[in-house]
Amino acid sequence: MILPLSGRARTRALRVLGCTSVIALLCAFDVHAESLSKSPSAPDDDKPVEYLQVQGIRRTAIHSADTATLLKGSLGYSLYSAGGVSALPVLNGMADDRVATIVDGMRIASACPNHMNPAMSYIDPDSVASAEAIAGVTPVSIGGDSTGGTVKIERRDPLFAQSGKVLITGHVRGDYRSNGGGSGASGTVTVANDTFSLRYTGSYSHASNYHTGGDGRQVRSTSYLSFNHAVTAGLKKDNHLLALTFGQQDIPYEGFPNQYMDMTNNRSTFVNGKYRGEFAWATLDIRGFWQRVDHVMNIMNDKGGHSATTGMPMNTDARTAGYAIDLTIPLSTQHSVKIGSGYDHNGLNDWWPPLVGSMMMGPNTFHNINNGHRDRLGHYIEWNAQWTSRFSTQLGLRNDLIMMNTGKVAPYSWTGMMQMADIMAARRFNAASRGRTDTNFDVTATGRYHALDSLMIEGGYARKTRSPNLYERYAWGMGTMATRMIGWFGDGNGYVGNLDLRPEIANTASVTITWHDPKGEGWRIRLQPFYTYTEGYINVIPLARFSNGLSKLQFVNHNAQSYGINGNAQARLWNSDRFGQGKIVSTFSWVRGQDMETHTGLYHQMPTNGTIGLRETWQNWAGRVDVTLVKRKSSVDWIRNEPRTPGYALLGLGGSYRWRKYTLDASIENVLNQKYYLPLGGLSLGDYRQTNILAPLAGLGRSFNLSLTAVF
Repeated sequence: MILPLSGRARTRALRVLGCTSVIALLCAFDVHAESLSKSPSAPDDDKPVEYLQVQGIRRTAIHSADTATLLKGSLGYSLYSAGGVSALPVLNGMADDRVATIVDGMRIASACPNHMNPAMSYIDPDSVASAEAIAGVTPVSIGGDSTGGTVKIERRDPLFAQSGKVLITGHVRGDYRSNGGGSGASGTVTVANDTFSLRYTGSYSHASNYHTGGDGRQVRSTSYLSFNHAVTAGLKKDNHLLALTFGQQDIPYEGFPNQYMDMTNNRSTFVNGKYRGEFAWATLDIRGFWQRVDHVMNIMNDKGGHSATTGMPMNTDARTAGYAIDLTIPLSTQHSVKIGSGYDHNGLNDWWPPLVGSMMMGPNTFHNINNGHRDRLGHYIEWNAQWTSRFSTQLGLRNDLIMMNTGKVAPYSWTGMMQMADIMAARRFNAASRGRTDTNFDVTATGRYHALDSLMIEGGYARKTRSPNLYERYAWGMGTMATRMIGWFGDGNGYVGNLDLRPEIANTASVTITWHDPKGEGWRIRLQPFYTYTEGYINVIPLARFSNGLSKLQFVNHNAQSYGINGNAQARLWNSDRFGQGKIVSTFSWVRGQDMETHTGLYHQMPTNGTIGLRETWQNWAGRVDVTLVKRKSSVDWIRNEPRTPGYALLGLGGSYRWRKYTLDASIENVLNQKYYLPLGGLSLGDYRQTNILAPLAGLGRSFNLSLTAVF
């Protein structure tokens, strides 16, 4: 049985922070090398507007152990609440599988019927060199088999010393968060000469259940424990780089407050290789990867616990392997062509062991996905043209072949009357033809025009296609319990797959207008309206009603539309030797989605929201004040019983100080300790099991956060 260490969390957190600080002091004084800690650079006007660069180590203002939080502030980006290190990305109202998430060249699919292990959960924030989010109109070179956009995460390349020298460098970091007793430590060390580089990266993060604002109520199933290790070896010669990374992640437990289940173990092992070569005639990038995931779910203690005769054991075993080849060929000083090929294999076994003595969950093993696989083979060509100094275009074409199949399945019993719904469903499923092949085509056309020195206009159209995932097509169970175990939406409903699903085809048009002062230093305003019409949007229809008011739903194809506008702005307020530099920053996002057949709102659309912040830097000091504003959520999907949530405003304070090789950051989240509910949090099912009250998931109350980083 997994026991979250809530009683000792604060003591252990303080020990971790103290030990990390001592190590940082010893390393910084004993080893001399240049600091790799750089501030994240703001996107300039010649880069995609949704681009966010994170250099060296995690930004000091980020205290979360979840890599998905690194992209907060990107246009159209929000987070779909899940476990403490497993939030799902949302771009312009489209989430999870609709967003192509690429981690260090690997397209990783969730190996879980509740998507408890999304792609970004496999890399800790301090291992990230760059994070990029592009919503909607995505280049075909990074956007296959997706309709919402692309999130691309890259690890740091190996570091090398100057010729004839030896480089020893790295960093260590310790974190503490008062709410939930969260603690974390991470570090990396590199030893290299001018040809060979060897790097080790490790991290640890832990938290107990957090408490809400206002009444300080504990939110059950929000604890977690995670470990990450990775070793990277690199070779460099002239313009050629070869890197090989071997890594392992271990999550002994992670609570999921908006799921019936929790993750009681998740172990991932991966090997990732890449080669990048620059030739006189082209640039070649080759990636190859393999990953194995062993995933176990059950019920943790604060939802009732599990034993040999209680709980709900669910196991999955997944394999991912693939390659990606990208070749960029300059045709002239104004034109270039990029061509590429990629292949991803995702194999999955999903089985639910029986419980001793249970008539509902026994006597045999429930085979949910039996030797299922989803293979994607894609090719693209992309033409970039710089017609004038002020006008450029990009045109891309892509084809993806998606091949899916699965073996025969089995319920817990072929004879029990209590299992009759699943028995009949399994017989129908096994008798059906299950192999499916989709041939998908994508097109992207964009242009960028510098109309004035102070005005840039970007716009484009994209046709994007996504095939169903394994569970959308192959989740066959019809019994109440079996359907409730399927669903990554946090809504408490039960889901049934559909062998007849078609791929989604999304047509998106978007324009981005950037207006700034001619020198680019004083102020900047950016607006991005968009519209998407999706043919065959994979939504749901109701099949039955549960006794608690929730529903059994089946995936079907409907037509849908979504539209909205994103924006951000900043203005410098002062710049002097006496008071340093100060500026005001803000973001804004509004999105609406509608199912054109049921006329309901699309599920999990973030209500109108924005931030207003004040930033000041003076010598080695940096301070920040942020106000987050979220409107009441009133547009909901009533078929899924999506809850409405009230609007709220949160105040956050923070500051950091750099002294030589050290950075100390302190912040207070939710300063006024407001109680609020997460618009994309779904239902608080962890609390429901204890209180029998269905309510939205509440957000984090006041938290005092502290981190210390040292580089050497």
